[in-house]
Amino acid sequence: MQCTRTFALRRWWTCWFRVELIIPEAWVGQEVHLCWESDGEGLVWRDGQPVQGLTTEGEKTSYVLTNRLGGEDPRNLTLYVEVACNGLLGAGKGTMIAPPDPEKMFQLSRAELAVFHRDVHQLLVDLELLLDVAKGLGKDNQRSFQALYTANQMVNVCDPTRPETFPVAQALASQFFSQCGGDSQHTLHAMGHCHIDTAWLWPFKETVRKCARSWVTALKLMEQNADFIFVCSQAQQLEWVKSCYPSLYAQLQEFACRGQFVPVGGTWVEMDGNLPSGEAMVRQFLQGQSFFLQEFGKLCSEFWLPDTFGYSAQLPQIMRGCGITRFLTQKLSWNLVNSFPHHTFFWEGLDGSRVLVHFPPGDSYGMQGNVEEMLKTVTNNRDKGRANHSAFLYGFGDGGGGPTQTMLDRLRRLGNTDGLPRVQLSSPGQLFKALESDQGQLCTWVGELFLELHNGTYTTHAQIKKGNRECERILHDVELLSSLALTRSAHFLYPAAQLQHLWRSAWHLPLLTPDPFTTATANTLSPLWPPRHRLLLLNQFHDVVTGSCIQLVAEDAIKHYEEIRSHGNTLLNTAARALCAGEPGPEGLLVVNTLPWKRTEVLALPKPGGSQSLALVTVPSMGYAPAASPTLLQPPPPQQPVFVVQETDGSVTLDNGIIRVKMDPTGHLTSLVLVASGREAIAEGALGNQFVLFDDIPLYWDAWDIMDYHLETRKPVLGQAGTLAVGTEGGLRGSAWFLLQISPNSRLSQEVVLDIGCPYVRFHTEVHWHEAHKFLKVEFPARVRSPQATYEIQFGHLQRPTHYNTSWDWARFEVWTHRWMDLSEHSFGLALLNDCKYGASARGNVLSLSLLRAPKAPDATADMGYHEFTYALMPHEGSFQDAGVIPAAYSLNFPLLALPAPGPAPATAWSAFSLSSPAVVLETVKQAETATQNCTTLVLRLYEAHGSHVDCWVHTSLPVQEAVLCDLLERRDPAGHLPFRDSHLKVTFSPFQVRSLLLVLQPPSN
Repeated sequence: MQCTRTFALRRWWTCWFRVELIIPEAWVGQEVHLCWESDGEGLVWRDGQPVQGLTTEGEKTSYVLTNRLGGEDPRNLTLYVEVACNGLLGAGKGTMIAPPDPEKMFQLSRAELAVFHRDVHQLLVDLELLLDVAKGLGKDNQRSFQALYTANQMVNVCDPTRPETFPVAQALASQFFSQCGGDSQHTLHAMGHCHIDTAWLWPFKETVRKCARSWVTALKLMEQNADFIFVCSQAQQLEWVKSCYPSLYAQLQEFACRGQFVPVGGTWVEMDGNLPSGEAMVRQFLQGQSFFLQEFGKLCSEFWLPDTFGYSAQLPQIMRGCGITRFLTQKLSWNLVNSFPHHTFFWEGLDGSRVLVHFPPGDSYGMQGNVEEMLKTVTNNRDKGRANHSAFLYGFGDGGGGPTQTMLDRLRRLGNTDGLPRVQLSSPGQLFKALESDQGQLCTWVGELFLELHNGTYTTHAQIKKGNRECERILHDVELLSSLALTRSAHFLYPAAQLQHLWRSAWHLPLLTPDPFTTATANTLSPLWPPRHRLLLLNQFHDVVTGSCIQLVAEDAIKHYEEIRSHGNTLLNTAARALCAGEPGPEGLLVVNTLPWKRTEVLALPKPGGSQSLALVTVPSMGYAPAASPTLLQPPPPQQPVFVVQETDGSVTLDNGIIRVKMDPTGHLTSLVLVASGREAIAEGALGNQFVLFDDIPLYWDAWDIMDYHLETRKPVLGQAGTLAVGTEGGLRGSAWFLLQISPNSRLSQEVVLDIGCPYVRFHTEVHWHEAHKFLKVEFPARVRSPQATYEIQFGHLQRPTHYNTSWDWARFEVWTHRWMDLSEHSFGLALLNDCKYGASARGNVLSLSLLRAPKAPDATADMGYHEFTYALMPHEGSFQDAGVIPAAYSLNFPLLALPAPGPAPATAWSAFSLSSPAVVLETVKQAETATQNCTTLVLRLYEAHGSHVDCWVHTSLPVQEAVLCDLLERRDPAGHLPFRDSHLKVTFSPFQVRSLLLVLQPPSN
């Protein structure tokens, strides 16, 4: 049977082929294959089960029907081949990362039965390896000539028309490969690997099928090769396969028991290492490790993140808190400027936690098993003499595919051959055990592992970045309020299942099976893949939250965030109703503070008829207060009201007695003064709030990269005098607003807001953005001199240089931050806060926040359209720690909540938790994952934020029975009992330490 067929289907559609086979009688005793080649990924189904992935790009173009056709074996077979209308790496038009081609047609170019001559295949593998040895070792190496001579002898003795000559040629090759090396040979730990991006150049739903295609192929290799070990990360993908392909999943579990299928990583997905919050990173491990323990009987001991765009300095502490002491990646081999100096080393995090790290020296997670790769692994190793073992990850990756039998054949042939490194089919555990035996000689790297590339991912797809930050906040607030509601109402049920679904994805999808009565069908999968839960951890995959994905993935991600917002707000209102239960008070609103410090802020409260009124409210830490009725006369505020003055030249001054803000008629900041000291924060002769536009044309990775040469194209956006106008006229709030034409196609409007008692000025910004390869930033030249700036990261902060002294400094021309950055000298500084941005820089005395990009690949629509965001500027005396920059940034990101109170709202304020030290942040309050019978157990997660040793007293009004320390997986510390007296308990911190507590509560009364 032979055929060539073009099937005219849309991208991401599926075509089913029913394949009727008749095997010739003459082939008895032979190995028979179905050969299949198409430019779409395929999956063979036999007897209703998936049995083999097919992809031309992944060198899997045949399915073994039988290893040896027996006389009694059936000659007539019916198979089904499911072909996806996309390639291994998507469907880009012209280049891999181009947007998908809407006109692309897919072709079946080969479908035939064939006899496979395995002895010929082995001869070809031997000849290939011998020639590679000759080339790789070079003309001055004795073994190189031996390899070439052996290959020549094989050609001389082998007659293709006489199969009886094949064993003679094979014996010659075996003689060469069996000549062993010495004891000092470097050992390669070869592990089958198949990196599958959870979404990238293809949608989420296609990843589910990629997993099935790749893993069923690996399963066949396990069945045929008892020494083959395959490693697999990402609990999310395993859960998908469990739901959609249950029989395949059961076989994977069976081979896991045999030690051939090895789950690694410990996280829900291979998340981005920069942008997720500290708590979100903890949840990646908490959900992932829980899954691996439940499904495979043990926790992962290795963190596996080979393809992520940099690694936060807090990851070592988070890893260790989740039972992981080892880490494997290779992405820093992509550095554009500096070569990272190690492949095997200890990584010391922000708090001093250390983990053992290994970068495969071959600088790849998709090796093919050839000689060149093996030699590169040895010669490239930067820790020669310190470590004599390296990882060798082989198998097609990114879009799946995985190892092939040919790769295994190569590795076995080169297991112990003189002149080459020793090859051992191995596992991550065996590799790291060998590395740990030599750990006394290893070097230590302190601080973040910064990738000198892909720095555009801090900014690309601003709506995804905003959704991530907002949904992290929503889930934080829901967990806190639901935890407090548990203590106030005996009838309230903690929404554990709903929260788990909002944190992590749990699609329950039907198994796809072919229709036995249809010869070929085509269908879109959309109706078959209704995602029931669209959740945060899934979106934090390293090609989603970064924005380096196709339009279809970005649209799905936005829908996920919308669902989290919708369900999250419903859960917030439910918890608020429970908090109000049984409390006498007036009808109205409940104002909730979800942060661990008392706050007095201006809040817009709803009035009858849909309007709003401003009120100054004071709410205790992690608690609530009743909102005053907007119809009642409010007492005068204790602080100086905000004054707003517009001069005859059009300039505007906002002054609240703490800071004084002056803007010129175009909206630029000409002055920002701390009133008490009279200290000016804006550099002399400079303008703050300066929007600047850059040309943004990377060398190749459009959505990923910002090149240093973009800095040479800086163009200030010039405002138009007369556009500045007063908005709110003062009192509790003062503001001014202006319009700015960025380009003929894009425009911006901004309201500059100053509230009573607020130490920072806010810039609420709306942008209509329609550009191509442009980059928008806002700059604030500061009257501050410092060689370094401080940036918030997960559970802490770090310093980066403001100069370009070395190539390592220069490579950080664009960096990432979370809610704030600060430039300080002794006794004074300027902090730049934001509510949804991540890209930033500080060069010299200029603080810069990256706002919007306009890449055109892989999503041509990235960032186009409407955007809304807020940033803020906070001058301060003293250090940023003592001045309160950290709580100010939290307050900007966690606004007070005005929630409707059904019936009477509480008449008095109430606080659940407060802390004695401003250096400590109570980041999370949630119900424990494992419920305690007849008791409510809460988890508190706190961290030291200033970089200091401190004792902190935690005060709570909750009825605590027991307090005990636990790790990030919520496992009790046997020596972690904490005395609880007079509603207080003491927790001791070292700099940037994260600590978790279990609070066992007394059951609430009715």
